[in-house]
Amino acid sequence: MKNRYLLIMAGGIGSRFWPLSRRERAKQFLDILGTGETLIQITYRRFSGICPAENIYVVTSEDSSEMVIEQLGIDSDHVLSEPLRRNTAPCIAYGVFRIMAENPEAVIAVTPADHLIKKEEEFRELMNEAFRFASGNDALLTLGIRPDRPETGYGYIQANLDQPVMGFSSLHKVKAFTEKPELKMARVFLESGDFYWNSGIFIWKATSVLSAFEKHMPDMYHTFDEGRESFSTPAEKEFIKQAYAQCSSISVDYGLMEKADNVYVICTDLGWSDLGTWSSLYMHSEHDRNDNAVLNARALTYNSEGNIVSLPKDKIAVIQGLDDYIIIDSGDVLLIVSRDQEQNIKNYLDDVGKATGDQYL
Repeated sequence: MKNRYLLIMAGGIGSRFWPLSRRERAKQFLDILGTGETLIQITYRRFSGICPAENIYVVTSEDSSEMVIEQLGIDSDHVLSEPLRRNTAPCIAYGVFRIMAENPEAVIAVTPADHLIKKEEEFRELMNEAFRFASGNDALLTLGIRPDRPETGYGYIQANLDQPVMGFSSLHKVKAFTEKPELKMARVFLESGDFYWNSGIFIWKATSVLSAFEKHMPDMYHTFDEGRESFSTPAEKEFIKQAYAQCSSISVDYGLMEKADNVYVICTDLGWSDLGTWSSLYMHSEHDRNDNAVLNARALTYNSEGNIVSLPKDKIAVIQGLDDYIIIDSGDVLLIVSRDQEQNIKNYLDDVGKATGDQYL
């Protein structure tokens, strides 16, 4: 247990959840599910009993560091601040090098801060198996989620189901990673039975993933390796500022996982969602008799179906004649968008920024 570590990635801005998710308080710091806990608090608690609390690190933006400490009660020394947003590969490289400086024998789970997992007890059992496999093998392990629909918003992992890893349940070598497919191809993936959604959750030995970085992303590896002596010292902050300025913005999936030949997947069903959009939140929320999802709000609906509604606590909404809309009032911004046009929210956010500056971003 002492060699088990957790790295929580909490640097995103959650722009698809605007106007609730803002630069000063992104969605991982919101109680967006109405449970009394923020998404990052749920993520932190999910790993209780899986790895020691003193072995948990969080990578986030400099602006959000204090919020992480406030919400998790975590040691400030375990909050790693990114000076720039550079996607998941630099984030993971930073976290792994830092943990490696503390414990060269570390086995690290990496997870986003803002995902939903409904079957938490099954998740804990699975993670114990994942740590057991990763600690004994030179492997890059990820979780693949059994699809229940032809989803075009997720990446997919093809598992070699003909060659299961003996001694482990539903663990297979990975054949291929596939980017977000068109609907026709997503249907083919669903019917094939050997394609799984890419959860973005990884488990590996620190030595294994750093070897993979050195082989497949040598520039990034050497950028961080040059400051190996700086980690866990007062020189770390200045070194990281220089290192991030040299890093390209690239995902660990594209830069590493798709290229490595020692990638494995545990195929599972955990009630998982990346909660990447208002529509995904709608799918996992309670609905009234007209299939409206009213989140932490008071709303009266008439001849209205399939809407998702979020309001400040001191407001009430009366909604008549709207079907399949996103209706979000953050106090200073009111968003009303048809759910089938949700992909345009980022464009609307850009337009608001151009019209008003940073005030509403």
